[in-house]
Amino acid sequence: MLANLLYVTALMLLSPVILYRMIRHGRYRRGVRQKLWGLSKAEAKAITRGRRCVWIHAVSVGEVNLLPRLINELEVETTLPVVVSTSTDTGYDLAVQRFGSQRVFFCPLDFTWAVRRTLRGLNPVQLVLAELELWPNLIRIAANQGCPAIIVNGRLSERSCRGYQRFRRFTEPIFQCLHRVACQDETSRTNFVACGTDPERLEVTGSMKFDDAPEDRDVPEVRQRKVWAGVDASHHVWVVGSTQEGEEQMAISAFLELRARHPQLRLALVPRHKERFDRVAGIVTQAGLELRRRSETQLPKSGTWPSNEVILVDTIGELRHWWGIADIATVGGSFGDRGGQNMLEPAGYGCAVSFGPNTKNFKEIAGGLVEAHGALRLQNGEELISFVDRCILEPSFATSLGVAAQQLVRRHRGAVARTSATLMHELNHLESKEHAVEVTRPGRSTDGECKQVA
Repeated sequence: MLANLLYVTALMLLSPVILYRMIRHGRYRRGVRQKLWGLSKAEAKAITRGRRCVWIHAVSVGEVNLLPRLINELEVETTLPVVVSTSTDTGYDLAVQRFGSQRVFFCPLDFTWAVRRTLRGLNPVQLVLAELELWPNLIRIAANQGCPAIIVNGRLSERSCRGYQRFRRFTEPIFQCLHRVACQDETSRTNFVACGTDPERLEVTGSMKFDDAPEDRDVPEVRQRKVWAGVDASHHVWVVGSTQEGEEQMAISAFLELRARHPQLRLALVPRHKERFDRVAGIVTQAGLELRRRSETQLPKSGTWPSNEVILVDTIGELRHWWGIADIATVGGSFGDRGGQNMLEPAGYGCAVSFGPNTKNFKEIAGGLVEAHGALRLQNGEELISFVDRCILEPSFATSLGVAAQQLVRRHRGAVARTSATLMHELNHLESKEHAVEVTRPGRSTDGECKQVA
């Protein structure tokens, strides 16, 4: 009940912001009923076809991108339907694109009534949470109904760990309710223990982002974008992706200086959030450059990419394919306060990768790339100009970065198989113990302490 009260209070306090974003940017409008009230019995039956299921929750685009290989592995090993929930519009759209609308839904907000209704309808065998989605009611009620909550690709930074420990009285019971955590690395494992998770329920399976990193540029998705952009063999394509406020301006300023001495350089910008697309378009045109938006599907007029034209990728879910046309890649969210974005996609393609000083969200991955000489960490716009300049003037430097990055990615693959094995081990254990994977019926014991599934 306390959690419900806190959620309602937070919604009331944030309602002006939410209302503004709904009106101004069209956010939060979709899936309101499923979020506030949970899945209806009819919706749940349509999603699961009336059968027990494995429920995987991926909050947004980054987490959804991790799932295709894992779901494929699971579907080879089990006949149970695998259903997917997300929390954001962009995550939902990508999940529908990847898995089909018939098994994708919006995750309920963490109100007890919405959680119970959804769990009652789905009656899942497992609740699988990607990376770190600690919703107290969802985890506790699932556990009390005999549905183990399992974290996959678990990541818990030292900063987040300290934050949870400040409120240990409230957060420790959540960590204790986790049935299994498949961690990305030893740092995360240590931090989960510090927050209250039983060490015996933890294992290091590695980061599934390495498995998800693409390698082959000779695929239809990349070839189509090369044709659309008008890339030819003489171009040096620089993609600056997952950008936040200030990073596009830095890239454009660098581009204006660099193109004066490198007319073969081409720039594509991929902002992180769709509500900023128009703002970034204005920055490009105000700089005196031509603009071509990806949402406008026309091919280049001349059949090639003009030197004064910047491409703005104002669509969702395409960035991994745009990295595939890049020779030089700068990963955004790292020169500001966001903490960086996934740098393994351009690394997998063998791009010459760079990012800014703030990569706290990908600390181990970024550090590993830099240590392996597979990427450069830059501090500011001046260093960014020097990096791109050197990549063009010294092709061997750019090539060595790309080769080292690809080698690192290949060495760390295998997390998906290990994670799938963990999930199947838990499923088989339940089946052998309960024969038909029977659980406590929803509604019987949902308000007490969570009872771990043995």
